[in-house]
Amino acid sequence: MALDDHIERILWTEQEISDRVSQLASQIFDDFKDFSSPPVIVGVATGAFMFLADIVRKIKLPVAVNFVRAKSYGSGTESSGALRISCDVKMDISRKHVISLTSILLGHGLLFDCVPLLDVSAKPLCLSPDDM
Repeated sequence: MALDDHIERILWTEQEISDRVSQLASQIFDDFKDFSSPPVIVGVATGAFMFLADIVRKIKLPVAVNFVRAKSYGSGTESSGALRISCDVKMDISRKHVISLTSILLGHGLLFDCVPLLDVSAKPLCLSPDDM
């Protein structure tokens, strides 16, 4: 049995994904190249780590990376639809530009943005959602 035998159809080819990641990395470069401190890119562990790694490799700037953990399952095996941050950013983001790669797909095809759940009491300079 091949690794991808269970896939019914491919929505985007590997090349299309790579091209879009390159476009996003270029946009991030353009948006942040004139700032003195590197942007902080925040992803949801563990689901975003591959995408986050791909985009960070293509950004032609120094960046800081951090993760949050989010869950909606509690002790069950089905999503409750109520998302909560179980582990917030572990670095000082005060006075930093933060790029959020924190939208996640919950069960039943619900896309949820974690940005409203992040602790912004650290007062980042800006919090850019991942709908760039």
